[in-house]
Amino acid sequence: MLQIREKLKDGLNLKNIMEIPRIDKIVVNVGFGRVSEDKKAVEYIMESLKKITGQKPAVTKARKAIASFKIRQNQVIGAKVTLRGKKMEGFLKKLITVVFPRVRDFRGVSSKSFDGNGNYTIGFSEITAFPEIEYRKGEKQIGLEITISSTSKEDKATKKLLETLGLPFEKEN
Repeated sequence: MLQIREKLKDGLNLKNIMEIPRIDKIVVNVGFGRVSEDKKAVEYIMESLKKITGQKPAVTKARKAIASFKIRQNQVIGAKVTLRGKKMEGFLKKLITVVFPRVRDFRGVSSKSFDGNGNYTIGFSEITAFPEIEYRKGEKQIGLEITISSTSKEDKATKKLLETLGLPFEKEN
């Protein structure tokens, strides 16, 4: 960890060691979509999210009604898990060393997924990329979203941090 700090300090031309960006939290989010009415499917998604993260997911509800999407206010529309500390570090390590190599035709994560505030989001179309979840034939695919939030407010610094930690970015032409 000390080598990473020194490498980042030199790479970002920082004077103070406290300016070095670090990962604050990782949020894993699943939207239920059309299966929100199916209790078994919701239960399966919640259990899968618990297996992947090692933490019980929190239910997310709609803030307001949207008639065109058939969503009512306070309707359960998804689940999320916020990871910090050791669980966050373990999850990130598993993501880099186990999950990405399992993704078919993986060439790296996109450099365009930064939000402008130093946060990075990765989307998975299938939850089966994680080794804890076994593929079941005929079952509807579940996608999930992973947001890595850092203490930096700049995308450049966050990208440098993620590269130093080993996140494989795709090669730019």
